Parts: sequence; structure tokens; C-alpha cells
Amino acid sequence: MDDLVMEAGVDHRARARAALTTPLILIAGLALLVALVLAFGDRSLARMAAETLIRVTLVVGFWVFAGNSGVISFGHAAFACVGAYVSAWLTLKPAMKGLLLTGLPDWVARAEWPVLPAALAAGVVAAGVAALTGAAILRLSGIAASIATFAFLAMVNQIWANWTPVTGGTSSVVGLARYVDPWVALGWAAAAIGMAAVYGASASGLALRATREDEVAATASGIDRYRHRLLAYTVSAFFCGVGGALMGHFIGVINPDAFYLSLTFMMLAMLVVGGIGSLSGAVVGVLAVSAAMELLVRAEKGVTIGAAQIALPPGSQETLIGAAMIAILILRPQGLLAGREIMLPPGWVAGRGKTD
Repeated sequence: MDDLVMEAGVDHRARARAALTTPLILIAGLALLVALVLAFGDRSLARMAAETLIRVTLVVGFWVFAGNSGVISFGHAAFACVGAYVSAWLTLKPAMKGLLLTGLPDWVARAEWPVLPAALAAGVVAAGVAALTGAAILRLSGIAASIATFAFLAMVNQIWANWTPVTGGTSSVVGLARYVDPWVALGWAAAAIGMAAVYGASASGLALRATREDEVAATASGIDRYRHRLLAYTVSAFFCGVGGALMGHFIGVINPDAFYLSLTFMMLAMLVVGGIGSLSGAVVGVLAVSAAMELLVRAEKGVTIGAAQIALPPGSQETLIGAAMIAILILRPQGLLAGREIMLPPGWVAGRGKTD
């Protein structure tokens, strides 16, 4: 019996060490992608790589809450909206803010922060909003919580669309510094992956997944579901806020509709395709859907095959991505990775060079 217990303990430690390799493998894979694109690709591919890595930051942030809690949130695009505008308020030149955003407080109107502190501030403000709103929303469970998050998204969109002196309303805010390139986006994607892995391995992450698997048993064991959900919700919102700031400084223009239903659908599609049950699934889902979106966009513009030019009808991108989601939900409900993580075998991590 003692030998069995000792063997189980060794196996558990080996698996824990193997799990630690997951974020390293994911980050290394993304870094290799960036290096290959910059070495052999053109400017359009470099832009696609940067945009994909921004989505990794958003979706991995989204996964911290949805993947660990099992609660589907429709409101995380609102945190991206908050982050984008906070960064714009802090980094735009005062003269531009005087023209576009006449209702800002004086200290904000005069502020001209460097981009990194502004991105961090965007995440912190988004996390603060999540802590305040989540205190009420997360007392609900199941579909009620999901509907409440959608109501929150609609509220933020309407407030931002009508708070014209501060947000510019439905008009676009222009003039943001376009500093986000593939390496900047990779840095934030790596930070999001690292934090998601740390949270997933923490006591709070383990407790939250226990409530996801069996809420009654977890509650009977003394796990405070509400507290762990609120923590995950807040951490998740931080990276979605940063992702929103990156979106704004990648394009150079923001408006409220850019952070509404289309972004919500895209984030959900990427989680569903990759698999909501694992961090690796979130990253793989982003890569798969981003590649499909790029191919469909190019197909809508027209593809020349021999003497003929074939073009998909406008709107085919959203339609086909939606069809792919339905197909995956029917044929592979757990996503491409089915809840598995990409990791080295335990034997390799333990230094034995092969699995036991």
C-alpha cells in the first residue's frame, strides 16, 4: 500500500511539472509564428499576426473566467470597450481631446501618458468595473448569469454610444498612436497565457473548477463559489481591458460598436472551436478561427483560378464561421482539443527522456 501511495505521489508531481510546460509551449509556438511571419511574410501577414495575438490576449482573458467557472459570459467585450477608451483618454494628445472629447475632466484632458502605463491603467479600470458589476451579477447562476452579462454589455454599449462629450458617441475617436506590432502583441499574449496558467494552477482556480464540475459537492466541501468566481471575473476583465487597448492602438481608431456583438461572437466562436475546457484550446481556437477568417476575407475579395475569378458573397465570413461553430458543437462538442492541454509527457519533464 505504501508503495502504491508513493508511486501515486510521484506520478502526481510528474504530471504537475508536465502541466507547467503548457504555457511555455504555447508562448514558444506563438513566438515562432511571429518570427516566421516577419522573416518570410509580407506586411499583410504581419498585420494578421499582430491582430491574431491581440485576439489571443482577449480570448485567454475571457477563458480565465468562462473556462474555469463554466459560466458563459456575453459581457467581456464591454471590458475591452472600457479598456480601449481609458487608453485613448490617457494617450491622445490634449489638442485632439479638446476637439473630440470636450467633456473629459481637466486632469484627463491634459494627460498624455506613455503607452505601457496607459495599457496597464486600461486593464486596472476594466478589472475595477468587473469587481463592481460582478459583485451583483455573479450571485446568479447558469443561464441567469449569462443573461445578466449580456444586459451589462448592452448597457455599456448604449452608455458609450450616447455619452458624446466623453466618448465621442457613435463617432469614431481617431488619432490613437499605432504602436502595436507583432512583438508588442506577443508580449501581452504571453503575459495573458502565463497569468491564465498561474491562476488555473492556484487554489482559487482549482476550487472554481470544482464548482464547475459538481457545484453541490463543492459547496458541501466548503468552497465559496461566489468569491472564486468574482476573483476570476476580475482577473479576466484585466486582460480583456488590455486587449481592448491593444485593439485601439493597432487600428488607431475606436468606436463603441467595435466592442459589441461582433467581438462577442468572435470570442465565443474561438472558445467553442478550440475547446472551452483548456487553456490550449483557447489559444488553438484563436489560431484556427483567425486563419479561417483571413482566408474567407481574401475569398470575398476574389480568388483567381486560371482564367476565372471566384468571389464569395459579402457576409460569407460570419455565415461560414457560424456554420463551423454549429458543426463543431454537433460533431465535437468539447472543441478541437476536447479539454486537453498541450504539454510534454511527464517522463520528459522529470528528466528521464521518455515516459514511464
